[in-house]
Amino acid sequence: MRFRTIGLCLVLLAMATVAAAQTKVTGVLQCGKPEVEQSVPAGDQPDHLFGVSKVSCNWTKAMDVAGFQSKTGTSTSINEITGSNVKAHGQHVSTMATGEKTFVRFEGSTILKEGVAQTAQGSWSYTGGTGKLEGIKGKGTYKGKANPDGTITYEVEGEYTLPPK
Repeated sequence: MRFRTIGLCLVLLAMATVAAAQTKVTGVLQCGKPEVEQSVPAGDQPDHLFGVSKVSCNWTKAMDVAGFQSKTGTSTSINEITGSNVKAHGQHVSTMATGEKTFVRFEGSTILKEGVAQTAQGSWSYTGGTGKLEGIKGKGTYKGKANPDGTITYEVEGEYTLPPK
């Protein structure tokens, strides 16, 4: 009986380890020029501003999350701009080809040249999802580079887990 109990515990432990395993993801996200972009001076120096922006994006290389392919997204952020440096944090909502959504919190920095974004980098974490992606957890990083047309292409990587169903 003792060996059966130990065997059962080992099987359960192995199943729990598999269920909690992180799944790696990568994708490429192209974001257009901001649809909404407003800023106000901080008042302490001429090139110090606080702002808000909203931008629409398309996944040019879809992220495969539990068999669902990311298709589009929208990012909304709060930004602190000091000269050519921007610190941003916000929320990104990705919509999968099937309609499920993932919700991501991000924070990072962007370098500007003559007021136009050139490069960006930061970190992100899932805060939830809909449908079969409800309860998703995970995190990762992103790096962005400006394109000649004013859009930005982000390389995104990370990992996720889904709760057992």
